[in-house]
Amino acid sequence: MSTEEIIAFFAEHNQPKFRASQLEQWLWQKQVKSFDEMTNLPKEIRPILEEHFIITELSIADEQLSNDGTVKLAFKLYDGKVVEGVLIPVKDRMTACISSQIGCSLTCKFCATGKLKRMRNLDPDEIFDQVVAVKNIAQKYYQKPLTNIVYMGMGEPLLNYKNVVTSIDRITNDIGLGMSPKRITVSTAGISKMIVKLAEDKVKFRLALSLHAANDKKRSEIMPINDQNTLESLSEALDFFHSQTKNRVTFEYIIFRDFNDTLEDAQELVEFHKKVPGRVNIIEYNPIDGGEFEQADEAKVDAFAAHLEKNKVTVNIRRSRGKDIDAACGQLANKNQAAVETHS
Repeated sequence: MSTEEIIAFFAEHNQPKFRASQLEQWLWQKQVKSFDEMTNLPKEIRPILEEHFIITELSIADEQLSNDGTVKLAFKLYDGKVVEGVLIPVKDRMTACISSQIGCSLTCKFCATGKLKRMRNLDPDEIFDQVVAVKNIAQKYYQKPLTNIVYMGMGEPLLNYKNVVTSIDRITNDIGLGMSPKRITVSTAGISKMIVKLAEDKVKFRLALSLHAANDKKRSEIMPINDQNTLESLSEALDFFHSQTKNRVTFEYIIFRDFNDTLEDAQELVEFHKKVPGRVNIIEYNPIDGGEFEQADEAKVDAFAAHLEKNKVTVNIRRSRGKDIDAACGQLANKNQAAVETHS
């Protein structure tokens, strides 16, 4: 419910306006799961809230620890459906990778989630609760606070636009987790009109584009979404996004053997980069069941990165983490026991 709807409910029951902020503080800041725990609300109003509303709850149904310290979590939602999230610990950061949809409708060839059907969008509270759960796991294993959030788990965030933006508002709000929006990155496969909407809304969080080829023919081959969202339309949308938000875009580039790993491919990326200011993350490919791609040779990856750097492109080679538990980029496919039980 929106704040306005909660205020209206309290007004109907002769309660002052500030009751809404009290309730929201219990929900979003203290994350309580029952109205009885909201001790500064009058005793007589708590049963009325109980009668009219439910507080949906997310639970951790499965937890796997990788050899490199990555933790993969299966979250069971109020309706029994399952999504996955990941805690990625590195020296100076604790990053939560979270999901925005159950399954995905985009069918990218290299992604395990794309082989699942999209079942539904996640609500803002379900996205928020994933962050809280991963935050608690970071404390449990590493006694460190969460520093970053990436919307790079299951689903396409911009096809769940309103709920994703609302969840970020709750995460960054003082009545929520109070995180800086600059520590949050939303990753999209590239939906031009929704990138334009992000720009018009002047969002403060970061944006990443799953690019993987700076050539329309190749990109459409692995990402059918490119047929309706060509590189030209994306560059125009991203340029507008940069002009409105002043945030540089991150280009994610999974590098596949004998597909997009040549110096010619690198030069195409240089040319695309000239149109939109940004940085490039080269990501090593993580095999999936039934996948048709292989990881590129290390020498080719290094030569690719060197070509970008020579042409003044900021580049980072991102080594994958959590591969041994299928927690790495592109591997989230609900293979855990919780999901098997849910879908069987």
